[in-house]
Amino acid sequence: MVPASLTSRASPPPARRASPPPARRASPPPARRASPPPARRASARSARVVALAARWIQDGRRLDMQGLAAELGVSRVTLFRRVGSREALLSQALWLLTQRTLEVAAVCWEAERPEGELHTPGTGRHVNAIVSESKGLRRLLDDEPALTIRVLTDPRGQVRTGTVAFIADLLRRDIAEFGLVTLIEPDALAYALVRLGESFLYADVLAARKPDVVTANRLQQALIEGIVQ
Repeated sequence: MVPASLTSRASPPPARRASPPPARRASPPPARRASPPPARRASARSARVVALAARWIQDGRRLDMQGLAAELGVSRVTLFRRVGSREALLSQALWLLTQRTLEVAAVCWEAERPEGELHTPGTGRHVNAIVSESKGLRRLLDDEPALTIRVLTDPRGQVRTGTVAFIADLLRRDIAEFGLVTLIEPDALAYALVRLGESFLYADVLAARKPDVVTANRLQQALIEGIVQ
């Protein structure tokens, strides 16, 4: 008898099960950009309207709310919701143009200012020149004199108060830099200088006289020299 161990077939070892591939980690979703708060979005939309209105004024175009709304791609109701009344928009647009005028005037004078010369008078002369040569502003004054002069000279409006503040800061700079002494406060002197400029730059609307930039420059210079020591 043949031993069973020699005559029987050996059974193969059990097959190993293949291990499943490691699962891939899911990549996190891309982070969403935080949207600006509603107040900031509203401010940006209003600024866009004001910038367009300022460009229209500068180009000599009438500030037509329906035309502005069409160019902005919004309804007339939406436009009024963003900026308020037409007069409010005109005030904001004129203040934007005034800010640019003040900045340009200051830069121009600083580029040519002789050593030892004050900052205020030369900047004021450049302001007067820019305002008097603005065809867009002149067109606005001709077409809507009452509304325009009310916005420009409103004691609580952006244009008047902002211009006075700018001139007052220039005066304080002169006082600090050159060790000057003023007979009145810089704010009061700045207010007088601005009112004096308005009287001659808008003389045709305010007093039925021809605007006179040269006289405005001379009187403002004399006022500063007479008060600043």
